[in-house]
Amino acid sequence: MILRVANPIYDSVFKYLVEDLRIAKILISALLKKEVLEVEVRKHEYTNGTRDNISMFRIDFGAKVRESDGSQHLVLIELQKTWLETETLRFRQYLGAQYANPDNIGKEESHEFGIPMVTVYLLGHKVGDIKEPIIYAVHKAYDYYGNEVTEGIPDPFVESLVHDSIIVQIPRLHGRINNKLEKVLSVFDQTHKDKYNRQMLNIDEDNYEDDTDMMYILRRLLAAASDAKLRQDMNVEDEYFTAIENRDTAIMNRDKKIAEQDQYITEQKNQIAEQNNQIAEQNNQIAEHMKTLQATINSLVNRGMSLDEISVVMGKT
Repeated sequence: MILRVANPIYDSVFKYLVEDLRIAKILISALLKKEVLEVEVRKHEYTNGTRDNISMFRIDFGAKVRESDGSQHLVLIELQKTWLETETLRFRQYLGAQYANPDNIGKEESHEFGIPMVTVYLLGHKVGDIKEPIIYAVHKAYDYYGNEVTEGIPDPFVESLVHDSIIVQIPRLHGRINNKLEKVLSVFDQTHKDKYNRQMLNIDEDNYEDDTDMMYILRRLLAAASDAKLRQDMNVEDEYFTAIENRDTAIMNRDKKIAEQDQYITEQKNQIAEQNNQIAEQNNQIAEHMKTLQATINSLVNRGMSLDEISVVMGKT
């Protein structure tokens, strides 16, 4: 059966989705490819409620994970979502603030250390020519000769200063489901967008009927679709993005016109330069001709011919 659910590409719907800690746990577990025992929303949530010219949704989680060896530890998850391509600097600024946040400092015996951090970027746009929809940028330690250092790694000091990143390119999903994470992220796949209302996705629940976690996510999105406040919030986002698109279109048209004018001016300058080169060449030819003519006259004068005789011979006054 086809379910008509709210589109989590909208900040309001996405926020509603991940505020459910069970769903946050499902998502984070799939992203980390690890067993997540507990998830909590950190005390500071940063969202773009003022709707300035940059749209970014940010939320922080603390996740208790169990490693393959049975050990358990806390990981900070900095989840950031944006649908515009101008956010790199904002990502860096926010990351710097998280490193400086004293709440993200832990203690081990008598030493303080930064809690390991993983940044997750859900992007509504493509990153260059990278074809893979999901990218894991994982740090490693190397010695001077390029050999990977594994003894003593991970180390609290090292983990305090570097972090791993997970980048998801939503437009690259295209109905692709090859693993657990792609299955979870399939609810963001915009190929399911309703033809007449982009606020809704049409998803076949039969594809998920054997997965209780995915059915839970779909039910949450189904509830979001019937929430009047969320629908109003989506309308506000549509108005905002329409204004952004109109602005960007106007800027593109202006830049195109300026580029065309610059090209025309450049072509005119090139034509003028070519004409100047032709005039200069003609002047050079005239000067060379006059030089040859003067040399001929001088030669005839030296032979004893009068100017009148030279004028008759050369046919010149």
